[in-house]
Amino acid sequence: MQSTSDRIERVRKLFGFVLLPAVIVALGAGCEDKKDKAMETETQKVARSAEEICPILIGANVPELMLRTVDGKSFNLNEAIRNKPTVLIFYRGGWCPYCNKHLGQLQEIEAEIIKSGFQIIAISPDRPGKLIESIDKLKMNYLLLSDSNMAGAKAFGIAFKLDEATIKKYDGYGIDLVDASGEKHYSLPVPAVFVIGTDGIIKFEYVNPNYKVRLEADILLSVVKVGQERE
Repeated sequence: MQSTSDRIERVRKLFGFVLLPAVIVALGAGCEDKKDKAMETETQKVARSAEEICPILIGANVPELMLRTVDGKSFNLNEAIRNKPTVLIFYRGGWCPYCNKHLGQLQEIEAEIIKSGFQIIAISPDRPGKLIESIDKLKMNYLLLSDSNMAGAKAFGIAFKLDEATIKKYDGYGIDLVDASGEKHYSLPVPAVFVIGTDGIIKFEYVNPNYKVRLEADILLSVVKVGQERE
């Protein structure tokens, strides 16, 4: 097993050359060709499947974005990022057990992330009322924001449309996506982690169409510690 220092050194080397995980490379290959086919219009930006998304890449600026807090108030994401380097999480919703497990793992390293000078912001399509349920259920301390209209997921290039078979399957599980978001778009974000500097530039990202596979907490913490040195 690698020590923390070994993991940090590995991440530091990645920062010096390339921070694009293999899964991103696979998505990015031919991404330009997919844009016309998978995206209906420039403003819609919703891929036809999780495998066809074209995520915003490392080195890009975070798009201008307004979200909503648990009490329904507008939240300027860019302003928050300018104030403090950020670990930005996109997750599918409080109804997703894989997301809840991942968010719980983040809680275990939350104190160290904050000590490193970073903040954690987690975004989902859940409407504000559902965010409150997640906070109460998981006893979260970090910030949850609502992207119920999927504007954030679209801006980051990770929004995709669920097919009819998946919608029916979720209905069978008792998962009401319309109730969760308050919208009828039947879209979700591909789970993603972005590490962003106060300059608004994406320094690291992990995006995986397989929602069951998430970025390990210790790797994220190593990325944050390297990012701390560079802020």
